[in-house]
Amino acid sequence: MTLLVVHLALTAAYAGFQWTVRFLVYPQFAQVPAEAFAGYERSHQRLVSRVVGPLFAGQGVTTLLLLAVRPAEVPLPPVLAGAACLAVVLGVTAFLAVPLHRRLDGGWDLAAHRRLLRVDGLRVAAATAGTAAAAWALLLA
Repeated sequence: MTLLVVHLALTAAYAGFQWTVRFLVYPQFAQVPAEAFAGYERSHQRLVSRVVGPLFAGQGVTTLLLLAVRPAEVPLPPVLAGAACLAVVLGVTAFLAVPLHRRLDGGWDLAAHRRLLRVDGLRVAAATAGTAAAAWALLLA
């Protein structure tokens, strides 16, 4: 039961983080003066990694534990759903968001920013669904 509670806490923390980034942090990128944007973006990447890194690591560990040593009272479907959601978040981050941030490293790019907002919507949806899957697993256990 403790593993499920920790997993739910991590998924909820990440989902809250992702909602904040999508609807507060990223929209404000457009307010940064173009001549200062490259430095701002590099600083954003460095600072945000201090929050997202531990959340990704924690979710990765709890997800792997739930898959590898799932307690008998924990049903498999919500664990698989949560693992799929985490895979989507990590995939979208690695293959879509990170390259867009690298593009923004060179300076303000309106097209890259718009695409980042759309891509981040995928992460919000997957993170929220991952939290729902974690709550589902806890409720059924």
